[in-house]
Amino acid sequence: MMATAGALVPAEPLFLARPDGARFALFHAPAGTCRAAVLYLHPFAEEMNRARRMAALQSRALAAHGVAVLQLDLHGCGDSSGDFADASWDGWLDDVAHAVDWLRARCGVPVTLWGLRLGALLGLEHAQRDPAIASLLLWQPVLGGAAHLTQFLRLRVAGDMLGNAAGGATTAALRTALAGGETLEVAGYRLSPALALGMESSDGAALIPHCPVHWIDMTTTPERGPAPASLRVVDAWRAAGVAVDLQQVSGEPFWATQEVATCPALIDATLAVLEPCHA
Repeated sequence: MMATAGALVPAEPLFLARPDGARFALFHAPAGTCRAAVLYLHPFAEEMNRARRMAALQSRALAAHGVAVLQLDLHGCGDSSGDFADASWDGWLDDVAHAVDWLRARCGVPVTLWGLRLGALLGLEHAQRDPAIASLLLWQPVLGGAAHLTQFLRLRVAGDMLGNAAGGATTAALRTALAGGETLEVAGYRLSPALALGMESSDGAALIPHCPVHWIDMTTTPERGPAPASLRVVDAWRAAGVAVDLQQVSGEPFWATQEVATCPALIDATLAVLEPCHA
């Protein structure tokens, strides 16, 4: 299967109007008849920038196979209005709902949510509110918002240590500051309480999807199989009657590498799981 798109109409840049400003998006028109529509939800903070290349390659590949794709920049991210400090978890969920409505109106077909890392958790939450979501495509999903927040706050702790800051903060102290209404500077991002506390309260493992789930993890050691934590969630979902396809592909974690990295195997795997669903 080809992992790259052929000659396509260039992606259409657009802005979706919102009460607090516009959200930037790229719309990839499908080749031929539109068979399905996919909304891409990017990961958190710097992971978004490092994943741009892969998101673009996958979007073009899907469009070449008749699937429309909308790549959305959430509030305060990328080329959307506002600063990162203006973002909130509830606001991001509103952004997703608005983009889903736009994509349905534009294409007239069911919408699949495609989320990478924290974007997968955002998609899971939206799908709880929207029973018309056709399916979920989860790339290396973050299911624990609290744990992801801790990892991010550790960047601040490490920065304080390297800078020999007097009385360097702990993650517990940083959480206390957020709970008290303080906006924090972390790795060049100004993190608001509205975003941090919303993330912290989000637990994807406690959610039961109401649509099929295609879960793809990346690994550099495929012989080890899926992580036990992933298997526990998948088993719980299957026990609740959810159709879950869990697979692994070999590749580097492109959202975390210093140099731009890609994974053609992930693109091919995504095409393989989505095409039968939308044929």
